[in-house]
Amino acid sequence: MSDLPISIGDGATFAKTVGESDIYGFAGITGDFAAPHVNAEFMKNSQYGERVAHGALLVGFMSTASALLAGRVIEANGGLTPMSIGYDRVRFTEAVKIGDTITVVYEIKELEPERRRSRATLTATNQDGVVVGVGEHIMKWLVNPSILSSEGGEILMPIAMIARMVAHAGFGQDATGGDVATDMTLWCF
Repeated sequence: MSDLPISIGDGATFAKTVGESDIYGFAGITGDFAAPHVNAEFMKNSQYGERVAHGALLVGFMSTASALLAGRVIEANGGLTPMSIGYDRVRFTEAVKIGDTITVVYEIKELEPERRRSRATLTATNQDGVVVGVGEHIMKWLVNPSILSSEGGEILMPIAMIARMVAHAGFGQDATGGDVATDMTLWCF
């Protein structure tokens, strides 16, 4: 049994039609004014025949889908702070064009309760059902310090749970299997 607030199969869906203003707005925010995104004349002669959206914009849509699930958890359980700690295996499988309606499905596939993490698959499709992007997302479920003790100093969380969290909070593994420091601080007063 997991003490995480989500289960395998939980998820969220986000859909949006990509407009020209999305592409120019994203280019302005990021500084990525590469020809495939903003130069219609250049792209007329490409295999796509028109401008395409930034891959990172699609990752932004993926982030929105994860935020929708996280928001539901926050509303139901204010004692946790869900934090995105990364994306793995992100691939852009087809071009996203102006006017495409992109739907991102976010689904929890794995739980790591001892590390307070979940992994989800991300699948983005266009209006024709063609997969345009895929990836995996890792969420860390941080315990808010305020739920660890009451105003009177009583410990509200079982000591065994705190010990498990502390034991597994310091290090994780990156995509290559190497240890990396993670950011989890527990305050016990």
